[in-house]
Amino acid sequence: MDSSSDHSPPSSLHSPGDVQNVKFCQWCGGPTKHEIPEGEERLRAICTSCGKITYQNPKMVVGCLIEHDNKVLLCKRKIEPSYGLWTLPAGYLEIGESAMEGAIRETREEANADVEVISPFAQLDIPLIGQVTRIIHFFSFFLVFVNLLCNSRFLVMIMTSLRQTYIIFLARLKKPHFSPGPESSECLLFSLNEIPFSSLSFSSMVVTLSLYVEDMKAGGKPKFHYGTINKRPGTSASDIHAYTLDHHMQS
Repeated sequence: MDSSSDHSPPSSLHSPGDVQNVKFCQWCGGPTKHEIPEGEERLRAICTSCGKITYQNPKMVVGCLIEHDNKVLLCKRKIEPSYGLWTLPAGYLEIGESAMEGAIRETREEANADVEVISPFAQLDIPLIGQVTRIIHFFSFFLVFVNLLCNSRFLVMIMTSLRQTYIIFLARLKKPHFSPGPESSECLLFSLNEIPFSSLSFSSMVVTLSLYVEDMKAGGKPKFHYGTINKRPGTSASDIHAYTLDHHMQS
């Protein structure tokens, strides 16, 4: 796993490039201009019709790395993207819940498991999501031929959800019971040597489980990790192993 010890903020998080790709307002569909508003420091996409700003904020994904009998619990996805591949139980944080509450809820939904959270394990920032990039390329091509307001607004909605932040908690089963939820076809416990790294769903899962295995083999006690997952230039958006883990910190 590639990593960097440089702890300076990643330049990808401050690049205006993504903002300049926002051509339409998410509120009214009008064309945007790109300026730095008074009192701010970042370039923004400002609607020339209604004056509103289309902000680009990360989506929060929360989940649990569940330890049981020196094994970890994984779920096989029954939905796209990454149908049939393995993942930790995780999903988008809902309004009105804490990150820990969301992780517990997602575990209950995907694995029918009640867990007790032990501690935070990893926060991973993803500036650009591979599968969303492919969707954007399709709709950008489509809009050349069909300049419909609804499609323009839909493209903006996708553009504003490009970034994700994962928060993964260490957890244990309250009772040794679990089974597939509606979004899972299987739920199984894997020892460290059995984890199916070639059949994982996302780069975030590869990184999280790799860090966990490294911690356990180094001293048997998980650390807390922070890092940024960046795709390697020129690699396929669907290649979940084509990444670097930058600005990695642990404690």
